[in-house]
Amino acid sequence: MTELFQLSATQIVEGVRARRFSARDVTEAHLARIDRANPGIRAIVQDGRDGALMAAQEIDARIARDEALGPLAGVPTTIKVNADQAGFATSNGLHLLKDNIAAQDSPVVASMRGADAVFVGRTNTPAFSMRWFTNNRVYGQTLNPRASELTPGGSSGGAAAAVAAGLCAVAHGTDIAGSIRYPAYACGVHGLRPSLGRVPALNTTGGDRLIGAQLMAVSGPIARRISDIALAFGVMATPDARDPWHVSMPLNGPPFARQAALCIAPDGMTVAPDVRDALIRAARALEEAGWMVEEAACPPMAAAARINAILWMAESALTLGDMIQEEGDQDAQFVYRLMSREIGPPELGTVMDALKERAGVMREWDLFLQRYPLLLCPVSGELPFEQQSDVRSEEDFFRIYAAQLPQRSVPVLGLPALAVATGMAGRAPVGVQLMAGRFREDILLKAGAVIEAAGPAPEVADPL
Repeated sequence: MTELFQLSATQIVEGVRARRFSARDVTEAHLARIDRANPGIRAIVQDGRDGALMAAQEIDARIARDEALGPLAGVPTTIKVNADQAGFATSNGLHLLKDNIAAQDSPVVASMRGADAVFVGRTNTPAFSMRWFTNNRVYGQTLNPRASELTPGGSSGGAAAAVAAGLCAVAHGTDIAGSIRYPAYACGVHGLRPSLGRVPALNTTGGDRLIGAQLMAVSGPIARRISDIALAFGVMATPDARDPWHVSMPLNGPPFARQAALCIAPDGMTVAPDVRDALIRAARALEEAGWMVEEAACPPMAAAARINAILWMAESALTLGDMIQEEGDQDAQFVYRLMSREIGPPELGTVMDALKERAGVMREWDLFLQRYPLLLCPVSGELPFEQQSDVRSEEDFFRIYAAQLPQRSVPVLGLPALAVATGMAGRAPVGVQLMAGRFREDILLKAGAVIEAAGPAPEVADPL
């Protein structure tokens, strides 16, 4: 028999509305699952059970009064600890910010709360949210519920692990260099990085960020079903006047040609055989559904990835350099040191040249995506990495850095991208990445649903 914590978000909403079970039943089932599974994986690190039970009780009372409900009514949801949620610390995995209590919700949290999501807890992130691994000195290390020896990804590793383990049906994540897409990939679930300007953003606890983050950092959903990604994304994209970057665009664009480009090895990068096989299977699924798939070289990703790194590290040098030393997180210090050495001093001319180059790179990608409305490419060149392998040595770090080229290139382009889980390769999850033009998340969701239907769809994992 299917347990309530195994249900998708859409199934929960339908069941609650039809009174087949109550919002409180669903919430209690997820809280019980958290009690059983979370201690072993440390995905949720700030408890939200009291507020969750109160929210569920209010939803049930409104159902009894035949009142209108939001689109996420009764759906157990988590928020990443780097987003403002009233009454909780926006810690970003730092001792320095463990008492940084938010007085108000960020726009994405406010939208989900207004849609009647039930917040069961807040999820772990690496210190400063700057790794593809999730470990910090405040909350400890998050484990991958599908294979404990593998990273759950980062920086939204706690979010993806919570979804994979059935602690929530939908999780909030953030992405500036792959932090939604890679954890989804590593934990065998789906994750959407929306277009720049889709999901309003503001953390009053931290204030406005510099231009790099303004151009590249976004929030988006992680879930076990593409239909749940679509449901949560629609809510997250609710307009909020607090974000001047937000653009109120229709969720569904005009008709498009079902034509996709398959790029197995962008920029000639090394791609593992299991990753290659996943891409070929996904392409075949699209073809069987009527898509025309053509193997083609996509525009260079390396140029976009380099601009991403320049803007990110320039911001980090100005805002985080002293904090990274003061926090004393050795993993963060190691990564920051190597990234700083790789990019060089964040001089004004370097940053201005990068911003200028960005326009040309974006133009090239926009023209490519007019010809091919969909790009199918790797999430990573390798299967999910071993835990903590990025800080074992400089050689390991730069090998991983190279494998993550498809993660690092997308944010500076402002484009949406979707990580779609496609099954397992032994003990390791595997999947593919889809890219489309700006504000064409609808194309990604349609194609993602086709690939998901070809199976196997992600199911709840029992932590290993």
